[in-house]
Amino acid sequence: MTPQRIVSVVPSQTELLFDLGLDTEVAGITRFCIHPADKVQAKTKVGGTKTLNLDQIHALQPDLILANKEENTREQIEALQRQYPVYVTDINTLPDALAMIRAVGGLVGREHEAEAMAQQIASNLSSSFPHSSPPLSVAYFIWRKPYMVAASNTFIDAMLEAAGFRNAFASQTRYPEITSDDLRAAHPDLIFLSSEPYPFADKHRAELNAICPSAQALVVDGEVFSWYGSRLLRAGDYFRTLNSKIALLK
Repeated sequence: MTPQRIVSVVPSQTELLFDLGLDTEVAGITRFCIHPADKVQAKTKVGGTKTLNLDQIHALQPDLILANKEENTREQIEALQRQYPVYVTDINTLPDALAMIRAVGGLVGREHEAEAMAQQIASNLSSSFPHSSPPLSVAYFIWRKPYMVAASNTFIDAMLEAAGFRNAFASQTRYPEITSDDLRAAHPDLIFLSSEPYPFADKHRAELNAICPSAQALVVDGEVFSWYGSRLLRAGDYFRTLNSKIALLK
């Protein structure tokens, strides 16, 4: 039976549900689920992604919960699994994301919509971008104090590659803390300051450029690089625009 009381505790997967055509079926979301803005306002908030209010979730009596290995805590998800069907995603690559979109579509009775969406994303990202050859290296910052970057074995790393860049910290894994000396040693061509989870803004570019003057620093849309649901529909155009902007900066 198609779920009628879905709780999504992952922002990108919440957006995916709405973009697949669901609305009344979405019973609960997190306070970080901000897209689409006109839909999420009226939904019950069940805490943060890592601080779920289990009592609120129990009150909703969900018949499906969408969670993620990285974004949610193991203890809370295991507690929910003892009472409800929980679909836990683990996304590190673009094929992972496309498989998740198709799987979620199947779970919620939107197989055709999900397949069309996955094919459109794959098509948009398969075309070439006006990037450099060899690829420019990027230090992708996700946090400040301490500095943290996205390294290998992350979805951000996969999206950097899809956009035509090379990760300057590919020799490390996940989200390592780095020092100013580490950044200088990596000698990236570009420094990307993600708009989330840390709210990097233009004022932070000078700070990083002072450490690594040879690199061009830019604030980039963190949702495009790290949200692995229907937000990927915007990725192809965004990457083309970003590459064109970088070409003009040379």
